[in-house]
Amino acid sequence: MREGDFAIEFPTEPKDAVGILGEELQRLAEHLEWHFDHARKLQEVTDSVIGGLFLDDVLKRIFDAFRAVIPYNRLGCALINEDQLSVSTYWSCADYPETHLPNGFTAKLAGSSLSNIVHTGQPRILNDLTEYLSENPNSHSTRLMVAEGIRSSLTCPLISQGKPIGFIFFSSLEPGTYKDLHQGIFRRIATQLSTLIEKSRLYQEIVDINQRLAITQQELQDLATRDQLTGIYNRRGILELVDAAVAKAKRENRRMALIMVDIDYFKRINDSGGHIAGDEVLREVASRMTNSVREYNHVGRLGGEEFLVLLDEADCDHAHDIAERLRSAIDMKPINCDGTTYSVTVSAGVAQVVDTEKLVDVQHLILTADEALYESKRNGRNRVTCRQAMA
Repeated sequence: MREGDFAIEFPTEPKDAVGILGEELQRLAEHLEWHFDHARKLQEVTDSVIGGLFLDDVLKRIFDAFRAVIPYNRLGCALINEDQLSVSTYWSCADYPETHLPNGFTAKLAGSSLSNIVHTGQPRILNDLTEYLSENPNSHSTRLMVAEGIRSSLTCPLISQGKPIGFIFFSSLEPGTYKDLHQGIFRRIATQLSTLIEKSRLYQEIVDINQRLAITQQELQDLATRDQLTGIYNRRGILELVDAAVAKAKRENRRMALIMVDIDYFKRINDSGGHIAGDEVLREVASRMTNSVREYNHVGRLGGEEFLVLLDEADCDHAHDIAERLRSAIDMKPINCDGTTYSVTVSAGVAQVVDTEKLVDVQHLILTADEALYESKRNGRNRVTCRQAMA
């Protein structure tokens, strides 16, 4: 027994002093075996639960592991809100399909039966929820649980570093499920479990905050680099991409191409239809251009009615065809604005980089595309002109 082996048969006959001592030793061995078995199970439960990092994962691990020491059909967790005046259900899991008590259900803490559990710090057993509901008909949460079929519950407070943070609810479909033994089991690991849940909750909050910060940062980045009218890159955004593409082309000896696009006679549209018509034309042109290139290519608005398209190396050889596709997509169908249609065309200039050693800088590349564009303008508009960017 000293070495932890309790599977020992002690002589209990005859019923003399030695036999009586044997019976006592036998009972002691069985008692110790039971306690050591539960201690081992609790250790296994704890080891399983502490592997979780996020709160939902920790609670799911509790649901999967605690059956070895506490019976239940449903496990729920409610957290005390920051105001310390109310509590909200956060998570639940059941081995039956129909549940009625939703996550996010909020109830007042002050004056409730849960506040007494917080005050005493002790788990509470309710072994007949139907009777409890008849005595407390205003308990909406109990009514929902009874509607699910729950008949007994063990409510355990979660207290971390002296601060109540919430509750774990073990619930059973059978009445009379819970005993003092189950209260004792929870008390043995209550502090460790409460601390683990609190740390995982705080970790989840940090992750959530970081995600919100990342989203906010992306939104700010979009505000800085996206054209508010058309939704495509603005001048800053597209030129930053061109800068990066040129640097990469020089570093890796990669080919690249730019397409400069300008709406023909845009001033006439503004003069006849006003800025509302002009804005609608800009939006539609941007949309058709975006839909006419692959997603790894980039479309930006340089300003006014002038656009820039950055092509990946894979499309460099087809730059003229792509520019022609852009031109055709805009020319093929008039743009409607409040019942008035506008026949819109664009002129395009393509600058191709075949030999990166002859590429001077970004401005030289853009200037080449701009010169090709104005050659298209001089030759009658609604056409594409290509040039190679040479030193």
